[in-house]
Amino acid sequence: MDTTSPALALSSSQAWAMLRESRLGRLAVVTEAGPDIFPVTFVVDGGSIVFRTAAGTKLDASDGKQVALEADGVDAEEGSAWSVVVKGRGREVRGLHESLDALFLPLTPLHPAAKPHLVRVEVTEISGRWFRTV
Repeated sequence: MDTTSPALALSSSQAWAMLRESRLGRLAVVTEAGPDIFPVTFVVDGGSIVFRTAAGTKLDASDGKQVALEADGVDAEEGSAWSVVVKGRGREVRGLHESLDALFLPLTPLHPAAKPHLVRVEVTEISGRWFRTV
């Protein structure tokens, strides 16, 4: 990566690498009331993103629907930051084998509330930027 430029578009592989290092993102969905954003902990699983949730708006607005997820990070020592956005279709994990595989993913919620549902975002588009901070 040319670290002398003020901002750079990340390649697909660079964007995936940044996502693999992150665990916290923001899930964007569209509800009947309009757009909404939720913080989620997630993990990259192959070419998809998996997160846990409870029943409710987040699950209802992501299962079988188009969603976006954004994650970012800052390296204060290096003086840089990055942001990655993925778009795709959310799908609740339901099959026995996929459920068992997903249960072993390193998904750790931020708070102890029960989150029995797993949602996989089948990514169709990924983009990202790396830039120098002030």
